[in-house]
Amino acid sequence: MSMNIFGEEATEEKAESARLSSFVGALALGDLVKSTLGPKGMNKILQSGSTGDINVTNDGATILKAIQLDNAAAKILVNISKVQDDEVGDGTTSVCVLAAELLREAEKLVVARVHPQTVVEGYRIACAAALKALENSATDNAADPKKFREDLFNIARTTLSSKVLAQDKGYFANLAVDAVLRLKGSTDLDHIQIIKKVGGKLTDSYLDEGFILDKTIGVNCPKRIENAKILIANTSMDTDKIKIFGARVKVDSTSKLAELERAERQKMKDKVELIAAHGVNVFVNRQLIYNYPESLLAEKGVMAIEHADFEGVERLALVTGGEIVSSFGYGEGGKEGKVKEVKLGRCEVIEEIMIGEDKLIKFSGVPTGQACTVVLRGSTTQMVDEAERSLHDALSVLSQTVSKETRVVMGGGCAEMAMSCAVDEVVRGSAGDGGADSKAGSAVDGKKALAVEAFARALRMMPTILADNAGLDSADLVARLRMKHFAGERDAGLDLNNGTIASMKTLGVTESYKLKRQVVSSASEGAEMILRVDSILRATPRKRERE
Repeated sequence: MSMNIFGEEATEEKAESARLSSFVGALALGDLVKSTLGPKGMNKILQSGSTGDINVTNDGATILKAIQLDNAAAKILVNISKVQDDEVGDGTTSVCVLAAELLREAEKLVVARVHPQTVVEGYRIACAAALKALENSATDNAADPKKFREDLFNIARTTLSSKVLAQDKGYFANLAVDAVLRLKGSTDLDHIQIIKKVGGKLTDSYLDEGFILDKTIGVNCPKRIENAKILIANTSMDTDKIKIFGARVKVDSTSKLAELERAERQKMKDKVELIAAHGVNVFVNRQLIYNYPESLLAEKGVMAIEHADFEGVERLALVTGGEIVSSFGYGEGGKEGKVKEVKLGRCEVIEEIMIGEDKLIKFSGVPTGQACTVVLRGSTTQMVDEAERSLHDALSVLSQTVSKETRVVMGGGCAEMAMSCAVDEVVRGSAGDGGADSKAGSAVDGKKALAVEAFARALRMMPTILADNAGLDSADLVARLRMKHFAGERDAGLDLNNGTIASMKTLGVTESYKLKRQVVSSASEGAEMILRVDSILRATPRKRERE
């Protein structure tokens, strides 16, 4: 009879059942997202329970973030994919699927009485060998701008080919590369603003130099200003009404009331005078601007833009080189009406443009020069949202490639197959052929070798899934691909459009080295963590306190 030392309702799952439930959860999650992998991946519809909103996506991280999970191991996989999203921006599905495949292989070994710790050790050896092979297969063209741009273009194209933008991937890949190269090596994607406007079709999207603010210009203000000096503010411009905070005002005649109102208007007028005294011709405010100050500004020929949402204001300040101010003069200490020194934003032209049937304000010729705006069009909100997610993936990967890790590897299952072959070699080396690997070979013997082989099989599952998603004969294709790699064709990969094996170099299917490295190391660490589980403890659900 077993003793229960836990409080009521707290549960414990031990050894086998705990391991089983964590394997099952992780595998179910892997199977859920694996159909979205690759250029022939399918989409999922995510419907929100509370609002009924619909999202159509094949972005791994987006799908996984949206599901409510109860299984602990599945949650670990979700976290892996989140980290992948934050770190590289793409490869969120791959990392989840690879971790699930590693666990699927591990489960077979554990059932065959291989201790989980042995499996973990084998996986570590295999992971090191795989990463080494990946590094050896990486090429670096950073020194040659023309080749490097081609690499970037290919990376963008490969990333986008598995997303909704696949039909026009050449167009969007160019757009993404242009946008990222303007950043001049910064990974701060804030400079690339994405505006989504429903209408038109995907190819109506374009990259615009400068900055577009999704607001309208005040009434009677000039609609176009050249050589703009911009004052960016976060201040209240709605005091032309009586508003004495929280107080009640008693007056004995309406003339007194009019006097109060006049005083308020005078205050507003003084504020506008102070603003104009900076010699600006554009005033952007984060808060409301009432009609009275707006008309005063219009008289002075100043373009007033109100309610520029906070992100808009912050980004505008960043791009035009101005700063956000909240007060314009020194009110106290006898310095009444003295203008404060403020750093103004500058740009060459500000004008109103139309996108679809919306009016927006365009700031062109901004000093930082690295800012640009991508305007995305599409037939439905879901389409535009998904296009934004796809583009974000491409932009993230590109900016990482430009600034941090310029090396690239071949895609299309080529890198995975190369790693898998290298891992297989490790096991062979230990079979005592006295080859170059005989030193490392001694480390992999007995049951550990089984785990190393399992790791290689899991890596081979990636091209298998790619082929399955495209409706091809995966067993045949992957076997042929493996043969080619062993025969020394290091750039052979799957050409899923024609259902054959081709050189990934000639096809230009390129992926970021950092992305692949992160996928392999994260998946193997995640799988390792779940493998080590031998019991799951669940706390008592919290009781509602009765009133």
